[in-house]
Amino acid sequence: MQRATDVLEFELDAILKSSHDNIVIADENGIVLRASPNCLSIYGKDVSYLVGKSVYQLEKENVFCPSVTARVLREKKEVQLMQQTATGRVVMATGVPVFDQQNHLVRVISFSHDLTELERLKEDYEKLRKQMEHYQIEIGELKPENIVIQSKEMERIWKLVHRVAQSDATVLFLGESGVGKNVFARSLHLNSPRRNEPFIEVNCSAIPESLFESEMFGYEKGSFTGAQKTGKPGLIELADKGTLFLDEIGELPFSMQAKLLKVLQEKKVTRVGGIKERTVDFRLIASTNQNLEEMVKQGKFRQDLFYRLHVIPIYVPSLRERKEDIFMLAQYFLEKFNKKYHMDKYLHPSIVDHLVHYDWPGNVRELENMIERLVITSETKAIYPEYLPFSIQKHPEVITTHQSLEKRNEPSTLKEAIEQVERQWLLRAAKQCKTTYEMADYLGISQPTVVRKLKKYRINSKMD
Repeated sequence: MQRATDVLEFELDAILKSSHDNIVIADENGIVLRASPNCLSIYGKDVSYLVGKSVYQLEKENVFCPSVTARVLREKKEVQLMQQTATGRVVMATGVPVFDQQNHLVRVISFSHDLTELERLKEDYEKLRKQMEHYQIEIGELKPENIVIQSKEMERIWKLVHRVAQSDATVLFLGESGVGKNVFARSLHLNSPRRNEPFIEVNCSAIPESLFESEMFGYEKGSFTGAQKTGKPGLIELADKGTLFLDEIGELPFSMQAKLLKVLQEKKVTRVGGIKERTVDFRLIASTNQNLEEMVKQGKFRQDLFYRLHVIPIYVPSLRERKEDIFMLAQYFLEKFNKKYHMDKYLHPSIVDHLVHYDWPGNVRELENMIERLVITSETKAIYPEYLPFSIQKHPEVITTHQSLEKRNEPSTLKEAIEQVERQWLLRAAKQCKTTYEMADYLGISQPTVVRKLKKYRINSKMD
C-alpha cells in the first residue's frame, strides 16, 4: 500500500515537472497543496511560496488575478478565464473541480497556459495589417485618378509634377475647365513631404465676394452679426503645415488679391475683427482656366500677385490636344461606372471614331459624365454610336471621313464590301491594341484568325 502511494507521488511529481502548462492543486478550502516548478516564470513566485497559502490571499496579492480556483470553489463547476499576471504575462487558466463519492468537492486542479507570445504575435499581426492598410490607402492616393498617362505630353507633365512635389515652390496649373487640374494638384500634394498634413481646396468662384474674407481669413467672436460665438479659423489657417489649393484663382475678388499677397509674403494671417497675427506655414498651389496675363493688362488681376503665383506654371492640355488619351480614358470611366452600377457594358468599336473626332469642350469632365450616362441609359450590353448625344453622333468630321471613304473605295460586290469592312476593323484594332491577343479580344474572334486575316489583307504588324 505504501509502495503504491509512493508510486503515485512520483507520477504526480513527474507530471507537474514535465507539463508545459502550469498546474496548481488546491484543497476544498483553497489552500495550495502542489504547484508546477514553472510557476516562477509565469506568476513570479516559487513553489515554496505558493504551497500552504490560500488562493484568496494570493488573489489579493495579484499573484493569481483573478483566481480561477476561487471561482471554481464558488460555482462548483469547471471555469475558464484569462489572467494578467504581475510579471506581465497573459495566461489562459482552466479550473476543474474534483468530487468524492459523496459528491463533496475535495480538490481543485487548475491548468494555466501562457499565451503571452501568442498575444504578442496577434498584436504584431494587427499592427502589420493596419500598416498594410495604411500603405494601400497611401498607394491608392498616390495613383493619379482620372489621369491617363498615355500621351507623351501627359507623361511629361506627370514627371514634372513628381519633380516639383519635393520642393515648396508655388505651382500654377493652367488649362481649360475639366482637364483635371485639381487632380494634378491633389497628386502633387500627396507626393510631397506635406502629404500627411491637410489639403485645403478652395474654389474661388464658389464663394460669394461678401463672405470671401471671413471664409479665407476667419473671424473673431462677435466680429459681425451671425458670427459664431467662439469665432472661426479661416481656410488659410486650416491649411497650416499642409497645402492650400486655390482653384480658379482668376475668380479671386480684386479686393482680396492684395490681402492674399500679404499672407503669401509674410506667412501671417489676421482674422476679421481681430488684431492678433497668426503664423501659418503652407504650400500654395493654384489653378485657372483664364489668361492671367491678359487680366493683368486689363487691370483685373494684380501684377505682383501674378508674379508671385507664376513660379512654376504647368499647362495641362485639353482633351482634343491629346486625342490618343480619349479611348483609354473612356475605357477607364467605363470600368469605373460598370463597377459602380453593377453593369457589364462595353464600347462597340464603331463608337471609337465618334469619340476621337469630337472636340470635347468640357474635356475629361464631359467625357466622364457622358460615359456614366451611357452606362445607365444604353439598352444593350454593347454601347453603340446611336446612344451618343446628338452633338457627338453628328460630328461633321466623322461624317465627312465616312463619306469620303465610301466615295473613294465604293465596293462593287457584296464580297468586296465585307472584305472592306473587315480590313477597316482590323486596321482600327491594330491601332488600338498592342498584341494580336488583344486584337482578338477587341474583335471577338480567335487569335489565330487575327494572324491569318492580317496576312490576308497584308496589314503590317510587329505584334506577337
